[in-house]
Amino acid sequence: MKLDKLAKAAVAALEDIKGRDIVVLDVRKMTSLFDWIIVVSADSARQGKALADHLQEKAKALGARVHGVEGVQTGEWVLVDLGSVVVHIMQPAIRKHYDLETLWAPPARARRRRAAAAAPA
Repeated sequence: MKLDKLAKAAVAALEDIKGRDIVVLDVRKMTSLFDWIIVVSADSARQGKALADHLQEKAKALGARVHGVEGVQTGEWVLVDLGSVVVHIMQPAIRKHYDLETLWAPPARARRRRAAAAAPA
């Protein structure tokens, strides 16, 4: 998986502010709305807001357009729409509940994960 310049910059910006468990999903074969989904954990609402702010600054410095930002008020789940890259900044409980990684996983991968979880121990 080769990331484009904007996706690489987004990951670097999230790492700058100590975003945890960064996952990059290539969804080009699943939707024409965007190419990449990035999911990252923030330990608090304050860190979530800081990640979103820093991400926007870095994207604008590259000349990218920020199409929208949602959820900054609470900071539990902040979505930053950069066009071809959509970033979900989530607190761990919210991330676990919505499980976007499984939702956006290619179908075969999602089936394998569910089958492995159902196997007797």
